[in-house]
Amino acid sequence: QVQFVESGGGLVQSGGSLRLSCAASRSIFNIYTMGWYRQAPGKQRELVAEITSDGTTYYADSLKGRFPISRDNAKNTVYLQMNSLKPEGTAVYYCTAVLVDARRYWGQGTQVTVSS
Repeated sequence: QVQFVESGGGLVQSGGSLRLSCAASRSIFNIYTMGWYRQAPGKQRELVAEITSDGTTYYADSLKGRFPISRDNAKNTVYLQMNSLKPEGTAVYYCTAVLVDARRYWGQGTQVTVSS
């Protein structure tokens, strides 16, 4: 079982930045990937970014370069720096982890609202 403490969401103006943090309840050395998905109203949940245990990163094509993801193994934490936010970035952002046995866990989500 993995539980998360997500933080950093909120309201920001278009063009602004936010940093999301996700602290896992167990050592992330046993976690294959950690990352973020988002779900906007009326839309499906979609990948934002993920990072593997060896530091390989995966991004949604539309966000590559604007939303760098990083991890701090000592703090069991993953960060998502969101730059140049746009109103279409308004969504609930969910932290997620996949263990080495392929089980996926989800956080409760944090709301990000980008005003125009």
